[in-house]
Amino acid sequence: MAKYEKYAEYKDSGVEWVGDVPQSWEVKPVLALFTPEMIKNVDGIETNVLSLSYGRIIQRDVENNHGLLPESFNTYQIVKCGDIILRLTDLQNDKRSLRVGLATQKGIITSAYLKLSALKEIDPKFAYRLLHSYDTTKVFYGMGGGLRQSMKFEDFRRLPILVPPKSEQTQIANFLDHETTKIDSLIAKQEKLIELLKEKRQAVISHAVTKGLNPNVTMKDSGVEWLGQVPEHWVVAQLKFNMLDIQTGPFGSQLHAEDYIEDGIPLINPAHMINGVLVPDSQITVDETTQERLSRHKLAVGDIIFARRGELGRCAIVREENVGWLCGTGSLKAKLNDKLLPEYAYLLITSDGLVSELSLESKGSTMDNLNTETLGKVRTPVPPIKEQTAILIYVEQVSGKYKKLIENAESAIQLMQERRTALISSAVTGKIDVRHWQNPNKNNDAKKELGV
Repeated sequence: MAKYEKYAEYKDSGVEWVGDVPQSWEVKPVLALFTPEMIKNVDGIETNVLSLSYGRIIQRDVENNHGLLPESFNTYQIVKCGDIILRLTDLQNDKRSLRVGLATQKGIITSAYLKLSALKEIDPKFAYRLLHSYDTTKVFYGMGGGLRQSMKFEDFRRLPILVPPKSEQTQIANFLDHETTKIDSLIAKQEKLIELLKEKRQAVISHAVTKGLNPNVTMKDSGVEWLGQVPEHWVVAQLKFNMLDIQTGPFGSQLHAEDYIEDGIPLINPAHMINGVLVPDSQITVDETTQERLSRHKLAVGDIIFARRGELGRCAIVREENVGWLCGTGSLKAKLNDKLLPEYAYLLITSDGLVSELSLESKGSTMDNLNTETLGKVRTPVPPIKEQTAILIYVEQVSGKYKKLIENAESAIQLMQERRTALISSAVTGKIDVRHWQNPNKNNDAKKELGV
C-alpha cells in the first residue's frame, strides 16, 4: 500500500477492529443506514431465482440445478438492484466466508438470508465493500449465538458502519471496482495456467503409460479404440486376467447405520479417495467386532480400491497405514497379480481414455455405476515389469516438475488474494486516501461512447 497516501488527520473511531479513521468520517449503526424490510414472493410472479455464491449474487439455473430446490418459491424474498444480502449462519466456520453479496438485478433469494436496503446516506457499493471487508477480516467471527453461531437483524442492527461523505463513498467504491477487476483478471490467468499445466501433466503421463518411453520402438494396433497403438512387445489383456481377486463392499443387511462408531476402524467410500490417497472420516468407522464380521472386505497392501458410483476412475492404492481398514458400501476392491504394479495400474485407471471407457460400459440410469464385471473386462496394456518401473520413475520426475510450476501459480494466487483483501480493507477504513484517484480508463470509455 506504499504508493497510496494517508489522510491528513485521523480520529479514534471507537470501533476496536477499525482503529483510527479520517477526521471527516462518521460511525453509525446499521439500523441508521439500512432497512431490513422483507417482501416475500407471495404471488409467485417473480421467477428470477438468485443465489449467494462466493461473495457474488448470481442467477441460479433452476432447470439444471444440482442442489435442493423448494416446492415453491413463494417463501423467497424479493431483492432489487443495490440490495445487500448476508448469510449470517455458521459464523465461526472459515469455509463459509464470503457471506456478503450485492444484488445487481431484481429477483428472489431465500428468506434465510438477511437483506439490507440502503438509505440515502450510504452508497450500496461502498457498504458492500465495507461489509465484505468485515467478513474477510473475521469481524463476524465472534458474533452470533446458538448452535450454528447465527445472527438475525436484531443482533446485527447495532453493528458500527463507517460513513465517509457520500461522494467519497462512491469514489472508494469506483476505485475498488477498478483495482479488484485488475487483480481478479490476474488471478483468472493464473487459474487458467494451473488448468493447462494439469492438462499437460496428465497428457504426458497418459502417453507414457500407454505408449512407453522409447519413441523408436515398433508399434502394433492394440485392438482397443481408446488405446490405439502400443509397443509391439506389450500384452493387451482384460483387467480381470491380472487380478487375483475383485469384490464389492458390504451392502444390504451386512452393514447398518447402528454399526457405525466414532474413531474406530475406517470404512472407505468414494468420498475418502482423494488424489489417490485414502483420507478416512472419523464418523464412518466401526468397532473390531464388526471388522472381524466383515473380514473379507479388509484392505491389504497393494490393493486398489475403486469408487463404484459417481466419478468413475476415482481410486486409491492401499498403503501400509491403511491395512485392516474396510472397503465401504460405495466401493469395490481388487488385488492384482505380479504382472501389474499397483502404481502403474493406478495411472492407467485414472487416465482420460480408460475413464471414458468405464463410463461407456458402466451401468446406472441416473449416474455412472461400476461393478466387478465392467471393471474386469476393460482391456489395458501390460508392459514388462521392468518397463512399468521405468515409466513410474519417469512419471515421478515429470510430476515433480509440473507440481512445482503449479505450486508457484497457486502461491501467486494466494498473494494476489491477500493483496485484494488488504486493499479493500485499507480503502473502506480510510487507511489510504483515494479521493484524488482518477480512472485511467475514463478517457477510453468516453471515446467508446462517442464511437471514436
